[in-house]
Amino acid sequence: MTVQDSTTSSATQPTPRIARVERATKESSITVELNLDGTGKTDISTGIAFFDHMLNAFGQHGSFDLTVAAQGDVDVEGHHTIEDTAIVLGQALGQALGDKKGIRRFGDCFIPMDETLAHAVVDVSGRPYCVHTGEPDHLLTAVIGGYPGVPYSTVINRHIFESIALNARIALHVRVLYGRDQHHITEAEFKAVARALREATEYDPRTSGVPSTKGAL
Repeated sequence: MTVQDSTTSSATQPTPRIARVERATKESSITVELNLDGTGKTDISTGIAFFDHMLNAFGQHGSFDLTVAAQGDVDVEGHHTIEDTAIVLGQALGQALGDKKGIRRFGDCFIPMDETLAHAVVDVSGRPYCVHTGEPDHLLTAVIGGYPGVPYSTVINRHIFESIALNARIALHVRVLYGRDQHHITEAEFKAVARALREATEYDPRTSGVPSTKGAL
């Protein structure tokens, strides 16, 4: 694992906050490269088309440069590849944040997608926690894609956000206020999380220190 920490200075442009994390198990091999100060460029390949679509949306709406190269036992199911990618993405996010000096820390965003409305709130707190609520019951059994290809089971949505939050050491609350279509609900959640993270991780021109009364996050 490698990471280039950020530095903040009124006289110089902050160093881009970049991380590269690799993880290999018997079930998957994952590499994630993340630049928090990017422009939304993405290069995603997980072998699961709908998950690729969600990660592309995550990078673009977060304005993160994001590369994900994942190979896993998708012949068994997409689950291992998806959860391992979420773990590595969370680790990359946590590392790229560096010392967290000068960031806004908090972010929130509502995202509508047709009949759906999703909301995400982020605290880059150093205290990992995830609350995920509001998905309609049919997302426990819904499947997107896979005709042909590897299907995406929406029951994994909560696990993805939990894995990102725990490994990035952030507090993340995601809720679906209402919605019907499983594609719209899932995509609205990913976009809301990305936009909230974008706000929380941006530099605040009014501060240069760590945004905490503790002096550390």
